[in-house]
Amino acid sequence: MSLKALFPVALGLLAHACTNAPQPMTTTESLVAPVAAKRPHAITAHGHSRLDEYHWMRLTEEQRNAAEPDSITKAVIDHLNAENAYTEAVLAPVKQRREDLFREMKARIKEEDLSVPYRENGYWYQQRFDAGKEYPVHLRAKSAGPRWPEEGDPAWSVLLDENALAEGAAYFDLGDFEMSPGNGLVAYSTDRVGRRLYDIRFRDLATGKDLPDVITSTAGGCAFADDRTVFYTRKDRTLRSAYVYRHVLGTDPAQDVLVFEEKDAAYSCDVYRSRSERFVMIMSGSTLSSEHRYLSVEQPMGEFTVFLPREEEHEHSVMHVPPAGGRPGKWHILTNWDAQNFRLMECAEGETQDKRKWKETIAHRPDVLLEDVETFRDHLAITERREGLTHIRVRRLSDGQEHEIAFNDPAYVAYSGTNPEWDTDRLRYGYTSLTTPASVYEHDLNANRSELLKQQEVVGTFSSADYVSERIWAPARDGAKVPVSIVYRKGTPIDGTAPLLLYGYGSYGNSIDPTFSSARLSLLDRGFVFAIAHIRGGEELGRAWYDNGKMEHKLNTFTDFIDCADHLDRMKYADPNRLFCLGGSAGGLLVGAVVNMRPDRWKAVCAEVPFVDVVTTMLDESIPLTTGEFDEWGDPKEKEAYERMLSYSPYDNVKDANYPAMLVTTGFHDSQVQYWEPAKWVQRLREHQKAEAPILLFTNMEAGHGGASGRFEALKEIALIYAFFLEQAGVKG
Repeated sequence: MSLKALFPVALGLLAHACTNAPQPMTTTESLVAPVAAKRPHAITAHGHSRLDEYHWMRLTEEQRNAAEPDSITKAVIDHLNAENAYTEAVLAPVKQRREDLFREMKARIKEEDLSVPYRENGYWYQQRFDAGKEYPVHLRAKSAGPRWPEEGDPAWSVLLDENALAEGAAYFDLGDFEMSPGNGLVAYSTDRVGRRLYDIRFRDLATGKDLPDVITSTAGGCAFADDRTVFYTRKDRTLRSAYVYRHVLGTDPAQDVLVFEEKDAAYSCDVYRSRSERFVMIMSGSTLSSEHRYLSVEQPMGEFTVFLPREEEHEHSVMHVPPAGGRPGKWHILTNWDAQNFRLMECAEGETQDKRKWKETIAHRPDVLLEDVETFRDHLAITERREGLTHIRVRRLSDGQEHEIAFNDPAYVAYSGTNPEWDTDRLRYGYTSLTTPASVYEHDLNANRSELLKQQEVVGTFSSADYVSERIWAPARDGAKVPVSIVYRKGTPIDGTAPLLLYGYGSYGNSIDPTFSSARLSLLDRGFVFAIAHIRGGEELGRAWYDNGKMEHKLNTFTDFIDCADHLDRMKYADPNRLFCLGGSAGGLLVGAVVNMRPDRWKAVCAEVPFVDVVTTMLDESIPLTTGEFDEWGDPKEKEAYERMLSYSPYDNVKDANYPAMLVTTGFHDSQVQYWEPAKWVQRLREHQKAEAPILLFTNMEAGHGGASGRFEALKEIALIYAFFLEQAGVKG
């Protein structure tokens, strides 16, 4: 049903606004921003009460899923659509620029494209994009040798066509697809709402038809034990992945057997098949701890065995190595046991629960973060991070010889790619930088030689040589040095006159790497400098960098970001009057915090799906993103943690100030950061805004946390953000 039929008031506001002469974005005097009703709601903890006038905007899962919306649901939807109409009205002067940016960014994408095939269990797999289509088509071909069939070879057949699966849906996500061991079935999961609840179906590849078995409302992941038995995960009422079930094809899913329940609300679980193809694995993890269970694929009706009982603050991942060449099978363990930056250990198959019998393979190093290890028959491919940059090191097991793959950009990221086969001497890895499009290489593990298989094609006149990438270190106020990655087009003046967009995240130990974006060229080509602040809370400089940006040290995340902005100003990378910032999700919390702390520092900001009502959300264990987050932010049921979070929560620290122009985005179906957080925040910001700068909210009513689905539709939201920044920067043409 169209929005016009559902929300005539909102569209009427937009139509009225658009019939008048275009309004400059620096004032909204002639437009009236939506004003939500105030219904005071007190939230009391530790003898302290906070008044939330907009608490009523929260809808329960039952309200959201009801066949007939109640009065509150209608009021919320009407308000969000009125906000969208207001945003469109205020942005009317840049409507043409948004359309131009979208066409420009879309034109850089090669519409007919193929991924590099990979081989698994006797077949080659490839992804194809067709002209004008939003989603890929997944292909496979029977393996006939060391190289894959050419494009157009009849050996290729369609495995799954996401465009057909998405037909009729405004949003679509293929969560996962898994092949049965005998290659005759594919299990695939789909979400057509954006709530990250997936339906699993099974396709018979001989007939091309789906089996009657449909498993609804799953977490999306599954693993075959054999051709009839599959394990999958379900979520609880808070959308936490909490259950693992066993399904036998041809039986009623309502009769599926629960094989594991994660009862600790701080943990979530996942199920997968080991790379050795010998075990079905269950991984259960919290922010700081993990636990693994395994079950032989030859005994799918058996009981899972605990690898090692969970231990507080012990994070580890396990990899099974099958018997080979007379050697018995064993396990590799990537662990932080007595190793803050992790180390690699190994143990015999039957000695997993006695850590005294584990043997160290790669020692802990205080200045190197061991991020990942790929195991092969005679090699280890080791991904590690030194001084903020990734490195891939190869060790040959038969003689202990090592070599490192060389990379040259000042700011880049390299990572292990798709390597499903264990018995090989070839490593697929990916590489990209701020000036280098995403590239896939194949590395000869014995000869230390890499071959470029494919680099993302940027259609048009793009040349990496036209852009400059730099990496500098910004001094933080406590003496720490924060790495900053920078890119700009050659000829852009670095003399304090260029507009600069600063991006950051700084949570969960997620490292924000300097990757290429063809869409970003639209900013760089118009004179913007783009920078990433690798602030504390990420893991760019090792585990200590993360630890010093969370819990009682969270303030470092925000002050680091401000200090990076100040340093970029001093070093003449930015016009001090045209400095912008952008962040999403926990990065939206970052944006919200720094805009409260230093509203004068920013010309304009964009917060995407921002986590801004920190205390209220963390007090409410009935919604997603709460119980599993206590190790990141703290548990507000403890007074010290409550007061700490209250001190920086963006929603609770809005004040009378000259706030910069702000664009806030959200998704109505967001399961990670609920839409009401940004909606409430915008209302409170407007009440305290003392400047003429607009504060805008855009809600994608048909998407979740990741925004619009589809390779082209997603560009429309980027175009919206870029048009907003360009107008605020005064960049014309």
